[in-house]
Amino acid sequence: MSTLPLPIAVFFAGLISFLSPCVLPLVPGYVSLISGAGVEELKRPEARLFRALMLNSALFVTGFSLVFVTLGAVASALGQFAGHHMALLSRVAGVIIVVFGLHLTGLLPIKALYVDKHLRGISGGGTATGAFVVGFSFGFGWTPCIGPILGAVLALSASEATVWQGAALLAVYSLGLAVPFFLTSLCVDRFLLFYGKFRRHLHRVEVASGVLLIAVGALVFTRHFALLNTWMNRIPLFRYLAERFS
Repeated sequence: MSTLPLPIAVFFAGLISFLSPCVLPLVPGYVSLISGAGVEELKRPEARLFRALMLNSALFVTGFSLVFVTLGAVASALGQFAGHHMALLSRVAGVIIVVFGLHLTGLLPIKALYVDKHLRGISGGGTATGAFVVGFSFGFGWTPCIGPILGAVLALSASEATVWQGAALLAVYSLGLAVPFFLTSLCVDRFLLFYGKFRRHLHRVEVASGVLLIAVGALVFTRHFALLNTWMNRIPLFRYLAERFS
C-alpha cells in the first residue's frame, strides 16, 4: 500500500457495499437492534439514548471490522506463502475480480452469492456487548451478500507485500462501511428520506459496481493496476493527498 489510490479505491468499495440492495434496506433495522429502541424513537433520541447509540454503533463497527481485517490478514498470508508465484497470483486475482464483476452486472450469476446467511436469533438488546456480537455476526453472515466486492478487495490484499498491509487494506474497506453507518445512526430520519428516493437506483449501482470491478480485474490481470495511479494523479485532490501522505 505504498501508493494512495489503492486505499482510496478500497474505501469507496466499502461505501458501495453499504449501498448494496441487501445491506442498505436493513440498516435502520440494525440501528434499532443495537440501540434497543424503535425507529420512530430514534428519529428524535433523548441524550441518554443518543450516547448509548453512538457507543453501540462504534462496537457494532468494531465487530464487523474485526472479521474483515482477519480475512484480509489470512488472504495476505496466503499470498505471502505463494510469493514466488506473484505473477500467477496477480492473474488469478484478476480473474476472480472480473468474475465477481460479471456477477454484479447479472451476466454471470453465482447462486452461492445469493444465499441469505445472516445469523438469526442474535439480539443486541441495546447493550454494548450485544452490539459487538451483532456486528461480528454481520461480518460473517452478510459476507455472501457483499461477497463480490469483498472478494475483490481480498484478492487485492492477497497480493500485498506484507500481512499487515493486507489487514490494513481491509481496515480501510471496513471504514468505508462504517462511515455511512455512523451517519445513519446520527440521522435516522434523514436516512429514511434518502432511502425512499434512492432505492429505485439500487440495481443501477449494482451494475455500475460490476462494470468497475471488471475494469479493475482486467488491470490486475495484466499487472497494469499502476495505470489507475496515473489516472488518479491527474485529479488535483488525489494528487494533493498522494503528495501529502507519500
